[in-house]
Amino acid sequence: MADVIYQAQPPLEFIPPAFNPLFLRVVHLLLPSWINWKTAITQIEADNVEVLVDLYRQFQEGKIRFMLAFRHPKTEDPLSLGYLLSQLVPKVARSQGTALQFPIHAHFIYDRGIPLWAGSYVGWIASRLGGTPIQRGKADWTGLRSARDLFANGKFPMAAAPEGATNGLSENISPLEPGIAQLGFWCAEDLHKAGRNQQVLIVPVGIKYSYVDAPWDAIANLLTELEAASGLPVNPAENASIESLYPRLLTLAEHLLSLMEKFYTRFYHLKLPEMKTVVGEIEDRNEALAVRLQALLNAALLISEQYFDLHSKGTLSDRCRRVEQAGWNYIFREDFKDVKGVSAVEKALGDRVAEEANARMWHMRLVESFVAVSGNYIRENPTVERFAETTLILWRMIAKIKGDKGLQRPQLGKQKVKITVGEPISISEHYPAYKENRLGARQAVADVTNDLQHALESLI
Repeated sequence: MADVIYQAQPPLEFIPPAFNPLFLRVVHLLLPSWINWKTAITQIEADNVEVLVDLYRQFQEGKIRFMLAFRHPKTEDPLSLGYLLSQLVPKVARSQGTALQFPIHAHFIYDRGIPLWAGSYVGWIASRLGGTPIQRGKADWTGLRSARDLFANGKFPMAAAPEGATNGLSENISPLEPGIAQLGFWCAEDLHKAGRNQQVLIVPVGIKYSYVDAPWDAIANLLTELEAASGLPVNPAENASIESLYPRLLTLAEHLLSLMEKFYTRFYHLKLPEMKTVVGEIEDRNEALAVRLQALLNAALLISEQYFDLHSKGTLSDRCRRVEQAGWNYIFREDFKDVKGVSAVEKALGDRVAEEANARMWHMRLVESFVAVSGNYIRENPTVERFAETTLILWRMIAKIKGDKGLQRPQLGKQKVKITVGEPISISEHYPAYKENRLGARQAVADVTNDLQHALESLI
């Protein structure tokens, strides 16, 4: 997070979409070079692109409205999706002889918090590309109205990540948020009221990363750095393989858990299961890790929730979003709209509250990195990709603890991206049940969300 949020400020302003076709054209021209220059991605390929070509044809003919619901394991996902639309879809369309209007693009929904930690220029870029922001932890009616209008009336289809945030794991999908399905039904409702008979679809899109060459040596070197940072004996990076590195990774994870357990029990007076008790009851190291991790994550979130007077209900992701919004409410304040009318003492007190709120949110940020970690991810399928992703999650944890800001995630090796376009899910087919009554509407949203979850899982 940027240092600027240590001070009390006026409320976060909505960044309205301001699509600029010339800017998009420049982005499309530079995108392949940017990906090669700024990321480890060397290849992007896609399956079932012809499905997307046909959807864009129907969209441009006024027959359908649709949203791309894409997996979100990494921050590079929007670049991969942009490459799919700007490069691969036109290529397949030309090979099929399908005439499409250019540009091939999508409006998109992004987290309003991104410009806070990535820089305000990101908000400017997203706006010019036709993106619309949303504050995830509250009923952001301004953001929802904008997204709803774009879905029904925008020049392009929509795109959004139903997981709500990255989880760092290519083969583990976080529980989906119901907002994507709800937007689909709102779109169907708006079309019905306007007398438009377009079908509404949600299109699942899988995004999966793999290494061109297994980077075991790079993983071993990173493990050595993490061991040194956490106070463990440094192991020489020799004969790097999953057999030699997995015990080291488990030992590192157990050591970090022990350090954090002592931290929260000693300084925050929280009760956690004793390591000896858990290990004594559960012989398997992975299972014991999973139990200890969940207890620690719950305790860390409690620190934030107790400060903001929040109830501990829902999934870890739900709880993180509520903590985030509560923190923002302490930092971006309605009573600071007119900063000139705030006295020096009030401003100083506001800054103190903002600083403390940000400190309490730190615990939530720590949890955020681990919401999808099960403890068995590598053992279920011991690939270099899963090993690397888990190691990078531990790297991010240590970076947060050390307070390293703006530190770029280590690039362990060159990667390729596989994008898979799934079969569209029809919102229109569920719409009759949705409009019957409130119970029917809730069930229809749940059914579509469940269908989308299964569809994305099948694309892994």
